[in-house]
Amino acid sequence: MIAVLLMLNRGRSRAERVRAWLVGTGAAVATFLVCTAVSLADFDDEGGSLTGLGLALLAVPVAALVHQANRLASATRERRLAALRLAGATPHDVRRLGALEGGLLTSGGSLAGGVLYVVTHLSGPLPQVPVVVALVTYGGVLSGMRAGRHVVVSPLGVTRRARVRGPRAQDLLLLATGIGLFGLGASLKGGFPLVGPYGSVVAMAAGLVMMLFGLTLATTWLIGASARRAGRRARSAEALLAARLVEADPRAWARALSVVSLTVFFGAGAGAQQAPGGYSHAHVLVDVALLVALVTAAVALVVHQAEELIDLRRSFAALAAAGVPERALGRVLVRQAVIAALPVCVVAAVSGVAVVVLPLLDIYQVQWLGWAGARAVVMAGVGVLAAMLVALAARPLLRGALRLRARA
Repeated sequence: MIAVLLMLNRGRSRAERVRAWLVGTGAAVATFLVCTAVSLADFDDEGGSLTGLGLALLAVPVAALVHQANRLASATRERRLAALRLAGATPHDVRRLGALEGGLLTSGGSLAGGVLYVVTHLSGPLPQVPVVVALVTYGGVLSGMRAGRHVVVSPLGVTRRARVRGPRAQDLLLLATGIGLFGLGASLKGGFPLVGPYGSVVAMAAGLVMMLFGLTLATTWLIGASARRAGRRARSAEALLAARLVEADPRAWARALSVVSLTVFFGAGAGAQQAPGGYSHAHVLVDVALLVALVTAAVALVVHQAEELIDLRRSFAALAAAGVPERALGRVLVRQAVIAALPVCVVAAVSGVAVVVLPLLDIYQVQWLGWAGARAVVMAGVGVLAAMLVALAARPLLRGALRLRARA
């Protein structure tokens, strides 16, 4: 299998080489950030903890970008994969090839990131480096394997599976369980049964993790409802088309906006946490980390936009052939971003403030809510603006997709 992979890599296009470089670099950055965040977690002071949180937050959008790049690769390697099927390879062999390629790219990148951490932190703790490198590599293998599940490869080419996963009741159950655990730990505090204060901390941490995952998955319901409402209120063909496209696959938008919503969530929560104690140097580092995380999430959104245009190029090409201007199709992309991002960012901002304020409700002063509310509004606006700018930046990709179909 490795020999086949090396043979196929000799015929890679420039786009595939860029994608491979993106995956390797992302793995290196994620490894370096996680190793540094783990080392900072050893500090008991607030500054070290906040800085570690910011660096760990940075690793999340980088990992999402790596997975999005792997998903895009599974849809652009058409000739190579179809040639494998023609030679007798099974769909399972093709997915194994994707897993092997993802593992090799991330292993090389994670090793480079680990070496960079060791060189720059000779006096710091080093035991976490091999563990982080192994985890990042394993994540690359899973990403490469899962990215090919939605692609069916045959000797005649590559097609996408038509099955679209909509909202699921399990998503809401996970969110409700997370809220319940977090609320239980916050209300009982030191009186947690059997294990005392440690039980409260564990319950709140587990509840927060489940709440974040549940909130990310449950946004499928929210995006679908927003798209249906936008479709009913549409006053133009562009608005109606954008709403129907989002409504057709809200889970894809929920997945693409998950990192943006996570950044807005932590940004709003950080603002609420800043209000009682004032703005410190550690808060500056967290805000810088949030800004870089948002930029990285925007890059991941661009990759998602490219993937969506690959799926919709036939439909858009038909509209263009029927006389719809390219500029109008570009406005459809922007409207899609607003319909999907606005409710997600608003809910993420409100949730971020609530997670900080509710456990401290007995000591949280009213005047602090002004700063927390203003910060939440700013973070929600920045998240929506980032999605809109990504849609504007995707217009050259739209132009390229239309030209590709015209030549075909």
